[in-house]
Amino acid sequence: MLKGLRLGEIGRRDVLRAGLIGLGGGIAGFGVGPVHEASASAPAGVGSRILVVVELSGANDGLNTIVPYTNDAYYRARPKLGVRPEKLRRLDDEFGVQSGMAGFERLFKDGQLAIVHGVGYDNPSFSHFTSMAYWQTGAPNSGDPYGWLGRLADTLDPSGGDNYIVDVEARQSLAVRARVHVPLTFFQPDRFKRDATYEEESALDRLAAPRTARNSAEAFLYDVAASAQRAEVHVREACAAYRTPIDYGLVRFGLERVAALIAAGFPTRIYYVSYPHNAFDTHVNQADTHARLLTYTSDHIAAFLGDMARIGRGPDVAVMVFSEFGRRVAENANLGTDHGTAGPSFIAGQAVRGGHYGAMPDLTALDDGNMRFTTEFRRVYATMAATWMGCQDPAPVLKGEFEPLPVFQA
Repeated sequence: MLKGLRLGEIGRRDVLRAGLIGLGGGIAGFGVGPVHEASASAPAGVGSRILVVVELSGANDGLNTIVPYTNDAYYRARPKLGVRPEKLRRLDDEFGVQSGMAGFERLFKDGQLAIVHGVGYDNPSFSHFTSMAYWQTGAPNSGDPYGWLGRLADTLDPSGGDNYIVDVEARQSLAVRARVHVPLTFFQPDRFKRDATYEEESALDRLAAPRTARNSAEAFLYDVAASAQRAEVHVREACAAYRTPIDYGLVRFGLERVAALIAAGFPTRIYYVSYPHNAFDTHVNQADTHARLLTYTSDHIAAFLGDMARIGRGPDVAVMVFSEFGRRVAENANLGTDHGTAGPSFIAGQAVRGGHYGAMPDLTALDDGNMRFTTEFRRVYATMAATWMGCQDPAPVLKGEFEPLPVFQA
């Protein structure tokens, strides 16, 4: 497992990357004391802020999410899929959301939901894999090996502290891949354990057992192994023990697990959660499927933010929601929509100045049937990295200079 490395030459990150604690399972050492309940008086300020990123995998149809119900061009392009005004929850005199999106309607009218219109990038890709890689790295056409959140973590904490990033997925996302940080990755807490072969498992157990080290290098290895073993226990215990009166909706795709870890006092500052199975790829018979997905998403995100307020962490938590691209403006012959370009992103939380940001793309001035983006997606990232998380110089993180949006309260 550590073949080719002499013990005295191994640093902590080398050990983690060499597989001592099972990167297939994404485990990093927890390195703190027992799980404890969050305090309602948790300190506010940049250093205690938490960023939660939600990925709507599959390319969400933004036009049927934030519906421009006064726009005739929308209904001309979608005579069957266009959601009629009487079936919407109206946010204002121009836009509405689908009837099942009560959570988003409430957040918007409470001033806690920012809608960023027309988010995209130059020369868009219509491939799920390629476009998602662009969004996850924050560096289109670069082939960068690290994710934008990984680079953000490396910048904010160059020491690579334990569990700075948690990725609630079955497999680690490119977005959280970092040079010095090792994200803690899991999807089902009750099955969260080190990823190792049968032969490796017994060796790891021996390393984690109490024992006397013969030198500082051995002591380091024993500490890392024991820390990894504690991590899986802490995650399972935190999620199993968490109780809340908040209803997280019919489809709980991960934010309830984030809430459990925040309430348990995890040191994590960046969480990444993906709606699984490419669910938003709605090429056929979109209407009912998409409406259900939006209901589940709206309920889940609103519930999470309500839960954060309940435990006293509301001011410290912001949620950013994105999808890898939007859909074409016109409906297709299968009563669905095909891969498109720009779409809305969302930023939500108590600290948010709710409302509309960026310009809605002109539906009468399309590019081969697709909307022209009006907000570069890295402006959204700059908002989260610099304004929310306090990154003093986000340019290396985002591979360029991008102006933040005025989304957060002063």
